Amino acid sequence: MALPLKKLVVSISFTSLMLSMSSVSFSAAQTADAVSPEASSGIIEKNLVESDKFMVAAANPLATQAGYDVLKAGGSAIDALVAVQMMLGLVEPQSSGLGGGAFVVYYDAKSKQLTTFDGRETAPIEATPELFQDENGKPLKFYDAVVGGRSVGTPGTVKLMGSLHDKYGRLSWHQLLQPALETARNGFPVSERLSSSIEGSKSRLSRYPETRAYFFDSDGNALKEGRLLKNKAYADTLVTLATQGANAFYTGYIADDIVKKVRGIDDNPGVLSKTDFTSYTIKERAPTCLEYKEFDICGMGPPSSGALTVGQILGITSHFDLASMGAESTEAWQIIGDASRLAFADRGRYMADTDFVPMPAGLLDADYLESRAKLITPGTALDSVSAGEPEWAQPIALADDISIELPSTSHISIVDAEGNAVSVTTTIENGFGSNVMSNGFLLNNELTDFSFKSHQDGYPIANRIEPGKRPRSSMSPTIVMKEGRPYLVVGSPGGSRIIGYVSKTLIAHMEWGMDIQSAISLPNMLNRFGTYDLEKGTSAESFEAPLTAMGFKVNVRDLNSGIQGILVQEGKLLGGADPRREGIVLGE
Repeated sequence: MALPLKKLVVSISFTSLMLSMSSVSFSAAQTADAVSPEASSGIIEKNLVESDKFMVAAANPLATQAGYDVLKAGGSAIDALVAVQMMLGLVEPQSSGLGGGAFVVYYDAKSKQLTTFDGRETAPIEATPELFQDENGKPLKFYDAVVGGRSVGTPGTVKLMGSLHDKYGRLSWHQLLQPALETARNGFPVSERLSSSIEGSKSRLSRYPETRAYFFDSDGNALKEGRLLKNKAYADTLVTLATQGANAFYTGYIADDIVKKVRGIDDNPGVLSKTDFTSYTIKERAPTCLEYKEFDICGMGPPSSGALTVGQILGITSHFDLASMGAESTEAWQIIGDASRLAFADRGRYMADTDFVPMPAGLLDADYLESRAKLITPGTALDSVSAGEPEWAQPIALADDISIELPSTSHISIVDAEGNAVSVTTTIENGFGSNVMSNGFLLNNELTDFSFKSHQDGYPIANRIEPGKRPRSSMSPTIVMKEGRPYLVVGSPGGSRIIGYVSKTLIAHMEWGMDIQSAISLPNMLNRFGTYDLEKGTSAESFEAPLTAMGFKVNVRDLNSGIQGILVQEGKLLGGADPRREGIVLGE
């Protein structure tokens, strides 16, 4: 399946890259999650990158370069991650940053252990089930909830970076923050993607003075591509973190300023408190894995729905011969689409923060996935889907979730010279998060990942908001293991579509034999809640008629993934970056 002929072919050096560089209401169904993705800014053809020692793939050239320089200097994968994340928060502020959270899947070569770290934001201790409801108990319109302080959860990214560095870092913390600090002081050229994102969010970004002053010129126009943008406040924040450590974010003036800003907003205040900062913790969790052929597909378990839902899709489709069907087969995509719908039905019923809500243990059991596969008839779309009944020691009645998850976010994949590997998906949720800035960075709106309603038809919703709870996510940082070692490090941004983007990439490589760049570049086609989304401007559009004939409702639209992948094969590192965004791969 080819990429579209309409594409921008770019082959330039990193240096020249540096220089050139409505309101939605909730319905009672999960189709409320169909918020439009970030519009595509053009396809940049990218080639497979090969190296022998180390590799980093990230969503912005400046961030990738920062990680590469750390690895070149002998730093670990975690060292490189810190440098990449700090740079992304500056040059790609619409997607992730110090005011957000992240999930990490990490393989430690010395101990030969795979583990995950949960740096997801938490709901404030003062949060109530009515936080996103009006005076009549009705859910707020989405952007009425997002913009302002109400949607801001306790940020986890800085503590996550600090905790990982304490455990796995080799270079000094101070050294790792310098690239982003110097870039904030000296300025960086606004990319086309950032400029268009500002223009697309103009009304919301203009709402608060500090945000408006940073993202718009003196005439009120969105910053243009190529404009040199400096961020003294961000540099000052990094100076504090570099000299006092990551905990300074949670115990000092930075936390005080965030709390004051969130609670002091006149039109939409929040309930975040200093106690939320001082009590915040990073949680190390066992990976969630599915056996698949000779591989173990491993990722982040709850509060992420990513690894479970990706695992269900792969486990269901494994009962069909996708390999012989090939990527051009409408029947193959029908099976993938229906498997995804079945998995998303389980996601909506059962998946949430298991520190608060019990979840069935059998969601990835082979017998259960086989029973779900038997519901699919090749050649005919399912009329409807519902959650299944997996093995559950103490079942409770739950209603289906009612929540939106926005398609911003960023992904980082890194493998270092010692074989340590890290897959990280990082976010502030909506594009530009809550649109509220403090100390040079944007604050998240992660609380809107919770269901706005706590109950439906008398039954509790698993993903309801509760004090200290972490909202469900679809972030799917993944490390595929083979013979006990990392084989593929991959992930993507994209809201709840992340699950489909990652599943597509895995199937394209493991079933259809595509190299990692070709698998990433393959046009996106996915089905979450009944409508089959086909990527606009690509050969995926040719599936519109045959999928419609099978019984699907079909929608052709932008599907702007941001997949970064590194394949470890026969002593080589093979890397790919999503042509739909500005990210690159660098290695040696």
